Amino acid sequence: MREVATLFFEVLGVPLLAGRDFTNDDRRGSEPVTIVSLSIAQRLFPNGDAVNRHMWWTDAYFGKPVPRRIVGIVADVDDENVVRRPSLAIYQPVRQIGLAGRLFVRAAGDPYALVPAVTRVIREISADQPVERAATLEDVRAEVLSPERLNAFVFSGFAGIALLIAVVGVAGVLAFSVSARTREFGVRLAVGSAPRHLLAGVLSEGVRIAALGIAVGAAGGYVLARVAARFFAAVQLPGALPVVGATAVLITAAIVASLMPAARASRVDVLQALRSE
Repeated sequence: MREVATLFFEVLGVPLLAGRDFTNDDRRGSEPVTIVSLSIAQRLFPNGDAVNRHMWWTDAYFGKPVPRRIVGIVADVDDENVVRRPSLAIYQPVRQIGLAGRLFVRAAGDPYALVPAVTRVIREISADQPVERAATLEDVRAEVLSPERLNAFVFSGFAGIALLIAVVGVAGVLAFSVSARTREFGVRLAVGSAPRHLLAGVLSEGVRIAALGIAVGAAGGYVLARVAARFFAAVQLPGALPVVGATAVLITAAIVASLMPAARASRVDVLQALRSE
């Protein structure tokens, strides 16, 4: 339930999809009217004829149920959640309800430069009216998102450390494998194998190691998420895009980690390799 004034939707840039906006004539003593969000219109009036239909509610806070004519439909605007959800919002003209709490001002320049002038106008209308928390919507959004941004920063740091460990692990395993197979590489070069074939073989081995790790990690993560979902309601599995992105990053990291051992294998000296054992 939102009590709003004329031009509220225009100031915030909320599209009016059907019908009309509130006017100064929508006041006490006139016909009770309301504007609903698109989700309300689609849920209560699936035939698409919400405008000029009537609705009312039986909440004791609003007193006796009064049928209100729907004069407009606006786009969904979720002003309570960072992650957008279908917004079941009902807007009522403040001149009919008599309750208001927030004032929105649209500015072309620095919004904070208008705070003294806006405060002065409010004081001229009502000297005792408090004016609190003058802030831009961007500042409010930044304040709301600060815990999520901190969590994202911390988890990104742990993810970067895990990725570094994975790269070092793959590079170490391949480096050990190349050093242990020096004689094999020398023999293969001696019988006519091209260095690029050795390079491709070591790179493919690194990719196989990474692919096996990704498969095992994905399976373990899925099982862990299913188990955790029994104890925590907010556990969600990642979508396809994050999984594909993480796989691409890990495969790329494995290729980068494999380049040095692969290049070392392709430059093995045949005589030195044959004398190594």
